[in-house]
Amino acid sequence: MPRYVAFLRAINVGGHIVKMDDLRTLFESMKFKQVETFIASGNVIFETSLKPVADLQTKIQDCLHKALGYQVATFLRTDAEVAAIARSTPFPDAAIASAAAFCVGFLDAPLTTDAERRAMTFRTAVDDFRVHGSELYWLCQLKQSESTFSNVLFEKTLGLRATFRGMSTIRKLAATYPPLNV
Repeated sequence: MPRYVAFLRAINVGGHIVKMDDLRTLFESMKFKQVETFIASGNVIFETSLKPVADLQTKIQDCLHKALGYQVATFLRTDAEVAAIARSTPFPDAAIASAAAFCVGFLDAPLTTDAERRAMTFRTAVDDFRVHGSELYWLCQLKQSESTFSNVLFEKTLGLRATFRGMSTIRKLAATYPPLNV
C-alpha cells in the first residue's frame, strides 16, 4: 500500500491551532491507514490504496475544511518523492552551508514557463530560487522573517497555492519514513 506525506498549509499558524491527535483522527476518519504526524506544523504520513493523487488531495481538503472551518491547502508526495527531495542539492554546497534558511515550497503542479519566469523575479542578493518539478527551492541568506519573499507574496504574485518547509525538516522526515517500496 503506498505511503504519502500530506504537507498542509495553515496548520498551527495564524491562529489556526490544531492538536496533532485531532489531525490524526481526521485522517483516520477518511479510512487512511498507519496515520502519523511529524512535528506540529501540518505534516501527516499515511497509507492508502486510493488514487489518483488529485482526488486524494481534494478528499483531504474537503474533510479538513468541513472539520476545521477554513481552507487547508494540501500537497501530497509519496515517501519516495520526499526522499528524492531530501537528497536534492539545487544550490552549491557552499551556498547552502552559508545560508540562514534553505526551504522547499510544495506546489500543486510544475510551474509553467511563464510562472517559473515570474518566480525568478523574486531573486535578490538575499534570496535565490530553483524550480524542480512541483517544488520551488528557496535559499535565504538571512532569517526568513527578514526576507522580502514570503509564501503569501508567492501565492499572490503567481496565483498559485504553495506551502514551504525547511529542508532540515524534510531530511528528518525522509530519514524517519524511508520509502516502503524501494
